[in-house]
Amino acid sequence: MENKTIQHPNDSRYLILIAILSVVVPLLVAFLLFMPQTGKLGDLDVSFLPKLHAVLNSLTAISLVVGYRYIKKGNRRYHRFAMTTAFVLSAFFLISYVTYHYQAAPTPYGGEGLIKGIYYFILITHIVLAAVIVPLVLLSVYFALSEQNARHRKVSRWTFPLWLYVAVTGVLVYLMISPYYV
Repeated sequence: MENKTIQHPNDSRYLILIAILSVVVPLLVAFLLFMPQTGKLGDLDVSFLPKLHAVLNSLTAISLVVGYRYIKKGNRRYHRFAMTTAFVLSAFFLISYVTYHYQAAPTPYGGEGLIKGIYYFILITHIVLAAVIVPLVLLSVYFALSEQNARHRKVSRWTFPLWLYVAVTGVLVYLMISPYYV
């Protein structure tokens, strides 16, 4: 018997949008990291944003774990609420992160020795996986909203652990670099 995936009527349109966002979002973030736009928003003080980013990442991680526990208990309603919360928190994080890097000068890491290697390992894996989860999160959300539950479960098996890793390592990166903020 042939294994066919039933296509939702709007799949093409949304999958194209997801593909575009999956390329544009990481490129925008990369542009801001490698070509800082310091001071473009005038005297706007964004020095509080890294701490907010850590809070948003912490709350995202908590929401992800709570959502995972709810779906394991079969409670779709609370699962949906927790995962929507994680998505909204991540969206706020992304907007805030872009704003911060558009406005603030980069902060170099000041640690030395083994801790510097650990920091850069965490940072690099965090950055790479943050780019990877963009399409996975968008696909998971789309398949959930369009009630394509089998496809949602298939993608979410990858999305959940990677998204959780990115949220947790975002907090770790903040904790490790925060002593060096000016």
